[in-house]
Amino acid sequence: MNDPARVRARLLAVHSEALEATIDCAEAVASSGTEPATDREAVAMPLRAALDHAGVLETYPAVLASAVDTLGQSLSAPPVAAPPYVTITGTGPILRASLPTGRLVIRLAVFALERDPKRYVRTGDVPEEILVVELR
Repeated sequence: MNDPARVRARLLAVHSEALEATIDCAEAVASSGTEPATDREAVAMPLRAALDHAGVLETYPAVLASAVDTLGQSLSAPPVAAPPYVTITGTGPILRASLPTGRLVIRLAVFALERDPKRYVRTGDVPEEILVVELR
């Protein structure tokens, strides 16, 4: 069964604490600078450090495993809080899993890239606003 809405509902119900902590870390990163960041690394590196320091980064493999379980599938190996399973980008954490039926991608979109002028801005104040689940 490939139902991103069901996965999303499960993650919001079971992993809201990790999602809320992700938002808190993003807010701390955003409020630490006086100017909006214009470079991906100026967002991704401090966000990774904040997530790691808060213990949130280590929760992402369980979030990913829960999503895969909701689909009734399994991973070929236990996920870890590092690529290819977990990546921290300029817009936030991305959790990925290759499955027999395709690829599961979970984005925690706590930042958005505006183009004119180019800058990263905070988005989403609640888990429902940051969580994006895709099956490709």
